[in-house]
Amino acid sequence: MRILIYGINYYPELTGIGKYTGDMGAWLAGEGHSVEVITALPYYPEWAVHASHAGRGWVTEQIEGAVVQRSPLYVPKNVTSVKRILHEFSFVAGSLPYWLRALVGKRPDVVICVAPAFHLGFVALAFARLRRVPMVYHIQDLQVDMAKELGMLKNQTFLNILIKAERFILDRCTRISTISEGMIGKLVQKGLPKARCLLFPNWVDGTAIRPLPPGESLRASFGLSETDRVVLYSGSLGEKQGLDMILTVANQLRHRTDLYFLIVGSGGAEPKLVEMARQLQLTQVKFFPLQPYEKLAALLATADIHLVLQRKSASDLVLPSKLTSILAAGGFSLITAVSGTSLYSLVETHRIGLAIEPESADALQAGIEQALHMDLTPYRQNARQYAEQHLDKDRILQRFVADLQTLLPS
Repeated sequence: MRILIYGINYYPELTGIGKYTGDMGAWLAGEGHSVEVITALPYYPEWAVHASHAGRGWVTEQIEGAVVQRSPLYVPKNVTSVKRILHEFSFVAGSLPYWLRALVGKRPDVVICVAPAFHLGFVALAFARLRRVPMVYHIQDLQVDMAKELGMLKNQTFLNILIKAERFILDRCTRISTISEGMIGKLVQKGLPKARCLLFPNWVDGTAIRPLPPGESLRASFGLSETDRVVLYSGSLGEKQGLDMILTVANQLRHRTDLYFLIVGSGGAEPKLVEMARQLQLTQVKFFPLQPYEKLAALLATADIHLVLQRKSASDLVLPSKLTSILAAGGFSLITAVSGTSLYSLVETHRIGLAIEPESADALQAGIEQALHMDLTPYRQNARQYAEQHLDKDRILQRFVADLQTLLPS
């Protein structure tokens, strides 16, 4: 197949949507498909164009067999709702030259549009209609719902416009895929037929990310001993996770001199967290930058307890992407999840960790203290087993390709 992928995030971004879209493009190319990607200069999660692409404009690269076409975009230093909208629309504008070229180039068999940003679907849909090809709208986050639930947009009129715009795309694309049953449920609640929705979960490479003994972890390089107890949050440091709770709990547990909190990542909330830790004199809280992929298994092996945090209002609007790697590494997780959501059901049914109340420092502290006195071995075994059975990269992508092929003319 000739496959055209459109999305704002792509490899070499190491976390979130860019990681999975990059994996998908490389895997499809490795299977012999012709893959073309229209994306932006890499900027996430630092919210700054990566040094490898700084100062560059429109550039075309070959990455693991895929032709990757990048356009410049506006990247705000301080991310607000208005600046994020400008950021996303700047990418749409910057990508238009590639779409104009694609209109007269060889026709793809299918277009895959990755959201957010949700309005990328307008461009992909217009192209798909003009070239008479199917379009798959792959939703990693229900962006409009999240903006509403998190109170990111206060203007109700503008919010209603976004809701109608999203519905316009959803009603006209060929297939809608998303990453969890809970998110499919949200789409069905919007009135979309379940038959048009496809479960396309995020995956993990269980060979690269696997359980490692403490001696192969990053404890030594992080200045920790094998007897220290370690709580780890790794990934994007954004506002939607409510990460200041970690520092509140660290302050409450500062009497535990053997207990360390590691915050590994970058993002818009990082300066605030670092300053808060400084003011509270939290010597047992350590900040480190994102680690390269080849060190991810060692990083995950560093922790006794992994934190997977999101706000209550984001329940079933997004499934934390970091969880797949934690499961493959056989990690024990404290996961904020509301009863009745797909994430809560996953935790309880498969016993991969403990589900705790979102946005509650007291619940987080109680969960950490409970875990420190538990035998975590069964949970770690369950986590690895779940990853092997449900998150295998090849199996998931093979199913996705089989579904794409049903969209093509016979």
